[in-house]
Amino acid sequence: AGALAPAGIRAAAPTIEVLSVEGTIVPIVADYIDRGITEAEDKNATACIIELNTPGGLLESTERIVQTIMNADVPVIVYVSPKGAWAASAGTFITLSAHIAAMTPGTTIGAAHPVSAGEQEIPEEQMKKITEFAAKWMKTIAQERGRNMEEAQLAVTESKSFTDVDALDSNLIDLRADNLKDLIPQINGWEVTLANGREVTIDTTDYETATKEMSFIERFLHAISNPNIAYILLSIGSIGIIAEIYSPGALFPGIIGAISLLMAFYSLGVLNAYWGGILLILLAFGLFIAEVFTPTFGLLTAGGVTSLVLGSLILFPRGGPLFQVDPWLIAVVVLSIAGFFAFAVQRIIRAHRRQASTGREDLIGKTALVKVALEPEGVVLIQGERWAAVSEKGRVKPGETVVITKVDGLKLYVNKKQQRR
Repeated sequence: AGALAPAGIRAAAPTIEVLSVEGTIVPIVADYIDRGITEAEDKNATACIIELNTPGGLLESTERIVQTIMNADVPVIVYVSPKGAWAASAGTFITLSAHIAAMTPGTTIGAAHPVSAGEQEIPEEQMKKITEFAAKWMKTIAQERGRNMEEAQLAVTESKSFTDVDALDSNLIDLRADNLKDLIPQINGWEVTLANGREVTIDTTDYETATKEMSFIERFLHAISNPNIAYILLSIGSIGIIAEIYSPGALFPGIIGAISLLMAFYSLGVLNAYWGGILLILLAFGLFIAEVFTPTFGLLTAGGVTSLVLGSLILFPRGGPLFQVDPWLIAVVVLSIAGFFAFAVQRIIRAHRRQASTGREDLIGKTALVKVALEPEGVVLIQGERWAAVSEKGRVKPGETVVITKVDGLKLYVNKKQQRR
């Protein structure tokens, strides 16, 4: 048994944790990367690879990710992938902050210049300060990782972009790889210095990969962290609440509306939505509700449409092009809501012009179905209710229809309905 024991002992295969980021950089992505790197550290993984494909994102989330990577106690490799992908704006900062930066042939990084705030122009002096700060930050990252500081700064100051070949020639990245299987052997034996000063050599001999996907909740929150989705949720939520107020007890519209509003407020908070825009949109739906209960023949609806359009346009004034509501979506939502309330107002106007009729007198002239023969007394059915009835002209058989001529207490007086020839 003692002789066989060494043969039964095998060294654990190197484990490489693989994270995948696709889409805009928002807080939930920063949480996901932080969780993935922390688990890789806890498992004493050989390395952590982040597959990246992003058009950019929020500055606060980018700062968190860069800090997590640069302070990691495990080698972090950022791999811009697959072919046709890009790591623009925020993605450039993240790529250059890695211990090892790699790109798939046919990918691009760069264009990290700060953008103006939607339709609101940033003052020139303020834009200069923001650009200078971003350029210094990029230089610090490149210097820490031994990359080309001048070219890295040009990605900020001149919005310069780099193909995978350009980035490698400019010493912005360390290598190119066709896929993950091609990348991992290339990093074997690579020496990196971790944040704690410890130097480690990456060993990928007989490696095993452990893919760490976003959880369902993370994927869901990432999906709704989108200006268009947030706008749709806000609209659905408001309409649902209006429907519940208009028809109390329906429950379903109210529940859907409340859930949609909560998700919308999460998304709007994540995306730094402008509260003035949110309040204008809520004011619009308040005016729509007021129109239903105190009809002004379209005046409040017109005010609501105006408020909705203005609120929609200024909802994301500080988010840049990536965080703007699609104008076509605004047009569709506004026209749909305006059409719905125009229809509602028209029905209200008709109801006001119609002569009011209530009580039993409203039954006169209506038709009823004979259930028990009228000889001359019997029973008829009208509007789902059974009534005692008296035939004023002869016997009427069950199944025939009669016309109500008079109501006396709880008794109806009827005549047999004449058949047209």
